[in-house]
Order: sequence, then C-alpha cells, then structure tokens
Amino acid sequence: ALTGQLEWEWEVNRLYFAILYQKPKSGAANTHYFCIDDELVYENFYADFGPLNLAMVYRYCCKLNKKLKSFSLIRKKIIHYTGFDQKKQANAAFLIGSYAIIYLRESPEDVYRLILSGSVSYLPFRDASFGTCSFHLTLLDCFHAINKALQYGFLDFSTFDVNEYEHYERAENGDFNWIIPNKFIAFSGPHSRSKIENGYPHHAPEAYFPYFKQHKVTTIIRLNKKLYDAKRFTDAGFEHFDLFFADGSTPSDTIVKTFLNICENAEGVIAVHCKAGLGRTGTLIACYIMKHYRMTAAETIAWIRINRPGSVIGPQQHFLMDKQAELWTEGDIFRAKLKGNHKIAVTRILSGVDDISINNTRNRRTIQKDIELYSDDDETNCLTQGDKLRALKSRRQARPPAASPLG
Repeated sequence: ALTGQLEWEWEVNRLYFAILYQKPKSGAANTHYFCIDDELVYENFYADFGPLNLAMVYRYCCKLNKKLKSFSLIRKKIIHYTGFDQKKQANAAFLIGSYAIIYLRESPEDVYRLILSGSVSYLPFRDASFGTCSFHLTLLDCFHAINKALQYGFLDFSTFDVNEYEHYERAENGDFNWIIPNKFIAFSGPHSRSKIENGYPHHAPEAYFPYFKQHKVTTIIRLNKKLYDAKRFTDAGFEHFDLFFADGSTPSDTIVKTFLNICENAEGVIAVHCKAGLGRTGTLIACYIMKHYRMTAAETIAWIRINRPGSVIGPQQHFLMDKQAELWTEGDIFRAKLKGNHKIAVTRILSGVDDISINNTRNRRTIQKDIELYSDDDETNCLTQGDKLRALKSRRQARPPAASPLG
C-alpha cells in the first residue's frame, strides 16, 4: 500500500510520492519506483538534518526530468518512494515538492496539501547549533522560499552551474556560496595566511581575488575579529568594512542599519563573512532580503540554508522573526522613495532610519563601543561556535577533492 500518496495531474497522472515501510518489488509492468534516501544525503553539523542544498535539488530535478522523458518509462507510473526514516522523509518531500513548484508551476500551498494527504506529518527542520531546537522551519516555509526565489530570479536552473556550486562550497576551495546571484556571496572568514588549523583549511585574502574580480565583487564586509589586515583587500581595489559582533549573537540596530546602507550603495557584488560564514553572515544577509523582497523571516532562513546549509543559528532565528515587521516597513518606504513618492505618510515613523551615513561619527562611535565590549581574547584564544562549525564541515567533507584547491 502507498502511504502519504502524492499524485499530480500531469503527464497523465504519472508522478507519485509514497512512504513505504518495505522496499517495493521491482519489475512491475506499469510502475517504476525510485528512491534517493541514500543517494542525496544531508551533511549535518549537529542535530540538523535538512533541507538538502541547492545542488541536490538540481540533481534531483535532472533525475526526475530524465525519467519523465524516458521512452522506456513512457507508459509507467513514476513513484518516488521514501522509507521509514522521518528525517529522510522530510528531505524527500522537500525535493518532490520543490520539483512541482519549479517545473509543474504548482503553488506552495497546493504542493504542501498534497504532501500531507493521507494524514502524514513531517519533522520540521532545525538549526545547526548544538543543543535544543527552539525554532522550527517547516516544509511549507521551504516551498515558499523556492517559489519566491523563482519569482525574484534568485533561482534559475537553466543557468545554474552545479559543478561550480559543489566545488566552491568545499572548505579547501574557499567555502563560499552565492545567496543572491550577482548580489551576495557568503563565505568563511579568510586568515592572514593560507594554512590548516584544527583540520580546517584557511585561505589568505589573495586566494579569493581571482574569483571575486571575475564575478564583480566590489565590497567585503567582515563581521568577526580581525584575522587578516583589511589593507590586503583595499590595496587590491575592494571596499572593506568591519561590523563586528560576537559569534553566535545578534547584531545591534546600528550594525543592521549600517550593513543595509553599505549594501544599498555598493556598486557590485557584496561578499560577507564572519568566522564560519554561517551565523552572523546569514543573519545580516537575511535582513537585506526581508527588507528588499518582503520575504518572511522563515522563508528567508529557508532560502539561505538551501544555498548554504547551517546558516542562521540559535537566537539569530528569533531575532529575524522580531525584525520582520520593521524591515518590511523600511523596505516599503525605500521603494516608495525610489518611485519618487515622497508624500508617503509612514516616512515620519522611521525618519531616524533614513539617510544614515556610514561615516557618521556617532555611528562610528557606537560601533566602536560595541566592539570594545567584547575583547579580542574572547575570540582568539578559545574555540568559538564558528571554529567548531568549520572543523565539523571540513571533517565531513574529507572525501577526495574533485578539483584543485582555491588559489
């Protein structure tokens, strides 16, 4: 029996999704079963188990398209089945749901309703922190994220380079991912010199120059303690900004405003890093996405994690939920001003937010004060969350490299 059966009115009812507690018998004349549970596997940090990354979504879509177009399967029902492991069930449902949104143009709500038919429930996804989970990311959040990414042009599989994605996400090749094409790269913090520490390969700033120049990166934003001299980036023609806040913590309003201001005025792509390029980096990029694309905090977290698994951690998730309404309002005002509609009434509510200057001495002083609250020794002499996440990433990626290292 098929549990949680999913069926689309497409290509004459050929596509199904099933949860099966035993492996189906092969060789049936009118059905073709396939399973990706052991083929597309999430690489966890701690207790996190998904959603699967963008390369895996792409590989799944290619696989399914090939089956649907295959001459030998033309008269068969194609059934994607998953087993009894609840974590794998959630990832399998995420994949077929994403396929339906990208290729069948289904709405996130319709897909979610189909996925839940047969009164099945799915585990919500969780963050990559060590400890109890206090924020649930649902399949519906992920479906909305995929749908909005299509709508806003963040996701386009006709131009997606899966080999490039898989190459550069690896620690030895730079550990970076695009979050918004032609706008944001999230990367792991460079070091004063290329070396291996705690099993994690560090890269000097120079290692990133060729790729960054080729892809029109103009601006670097550092959120962690100084582990390299910013002059190395500025001498190479990049703008460089420091907006430090503590590993695992949430940014002050000043930092959020300054970050948004830098990104709104940058001429090219912005590359953002903290120590691991996951928590602090994902949180600030999320603020930009929420302000400028009016995505919910949950959709934004989902999209960033699909691109860069492990992003946005612990209290940072709740911080983004709390900031959502304010960032949406700021975004509305920003867009109204661009349209030249200065009569908008709400401007007065947030007059203090507008026209914030990066060189404003008061802002500089506030940021300086934030930095002083947290002494260098705290982050330099002990393993922080960022260090631990980086070490875990390089350990789990310790398979033979597919291509030459970065730089």
